[in-house]
Amino acid sequence: MLGKTKSAALRVKCAHNLKQINLATGLYTNSNDDTYPCAEDPLPAGYWLWMGRGWRPLVEPYLGNKERGKNASVLLCPADRTDPNKYDATSYAYSMAFYHSPEQIDSMSSPADTYGSNTVPSVPQRTSNVSKPSQKILSGEWFGNHAKINGKDNGWWGWQGSRNYLFADGHVAYLKAKKIRPANDGFPNANLTTHGIRGVDIDAD
Repeated sequence: MLGKTKSAALRVKCAHNLKQINLATGLYTNSNDDTYPCAEDPLPAGYWLWMGRGWRPLVEPYLGNKERGKNASVLLCPADRTDPNKYDATSYAYSMAFYHSPEQIDSMSSPADTYGSNTVPSVPQRTSNVSKPSQKILSGEWFGNHAKINGKDNGWWGWQGSRNYLFADGHVAYLKAKKIRPANDGFPNANLTTHGIRGVDIDAD
């Protein structure tokens, strides 16, 4: 019972992290003509923007906490079993749909399109471009830190596990991967949502 209580508490803390990320993203858009975080992809450091360590520098200034490592503020899920140093202490990914046009996203049909040599130039997306904010994932845990995975955890490129997700309207939901609609690559991958920022990742209630 104690173990389950602790696990539930960590999951709640993770959800709180995402709500803080939502506030930081809102501050970013307010300061940048209502456009979502956008930069060259890959970034000069060699990271693709959707990867946590890629978009972290853009959102971090609005969080008021620049700690690294085990004290990585709200960007590290307390249940994340990955070495904090591996991904710059960032557990959460940021959907490519918020810095590529719907047409660009619909031209991508493979995970390799999100990190390989086929990556297309970034196109800033405005908050008004989101068609259904309560159904489009903005950010979320990459790994299933709160549920058992059999074998390798493939993140958004696999159908196992459950994750906390932040939606464009600001709400956070803990969902099984199987609840996410298949994206253009056939996975529950919020990066390649069909029709991008104008599409949806979950069905309406």
